[in-house]
Amino acid sequence: MRRFLDEDLTGAEFREVDLTRARFVGVVMDDAEIDGQVGRLVVNGVEVMAFVEAELDRRHPVRLLLRSDEPDDLREAWRQLRPEWAGTVARVRSMPAGTEHQGVDGEWSMVQTLRHLVFVHDSWFRRCVLGLTEPFTTLGVGPPVVMEQVLGDAEPPRPTLDEVLAVRERQGAEVEAWLADATPDRLAATAPVPDDDRWPPYARGRTVRQCLGTVLNEEHAHHRFCVRDLDTLAREDLSAP
Repeated sequence: MRRFLDEDLTGAEFREVDLTRARFVGVVMDDAEIDGQVGRLVVNGVEVMAFVEAELDRRHPVRLLLRSDEPDDLREAWRQLRPEWAGTVARVRSMPAGTEHQGVDGEWSMVQTLRHLVFVHDSWFRRCVLGLTEPFTTLGVGPPVVMEQVLGDAEPPRPTLDEVLAVRERQGAEVEAWLADATPDRLAATAPVPDDDRWPPYARGRTVRQCLGTVLNEEHAHHRFCVRDLDTLAREDLSAP
């Protein structure tokens, strides 16, 4: 176990780290941010995640639908998620040229975020929900080890926003068509993950509902991240001389 004792970590950034069972004792945390998959979190003796989850549900009611196992709720969740992205696309088009390729604090740009969702669709919907073995879309963005397999020695693509949106439109139609016929039995069935060593390796044995949930949750979470970063870029534009 690593211990940090009497350390000044002002301005430190912990990215893609596992802090399970970490303890912060006698610390000063002013203007700190935590963004990630957080389970039980006790602050000064108070378990705070119930408050955080309730506030997120208040701000984003679609989260209630995303947790449901009812096909009608999942269909409604998808109907809400797609217009949210459409509105954000319209917003970025109204901002200075190139905004869609700008990241904030090392995060993905909007185009990179959408490319990641292309990869999520290929991984968790096409392979795990539909059971297809087709190659991943080359403009998707996933873990480096997977992208090396996808691209080989080819130069990574640099697609425009419109090129990514065209792929997203086709993928969105696939999800909508599948959800139209979804039933509780289909959702509860074991996911038809192909029997090979391709990504995602830990999906085997999950239900269709769990795999579909990954797609829907990623759509919502990354939209929230994208809006957050566009807000930051908009403030920077306003404060620029």
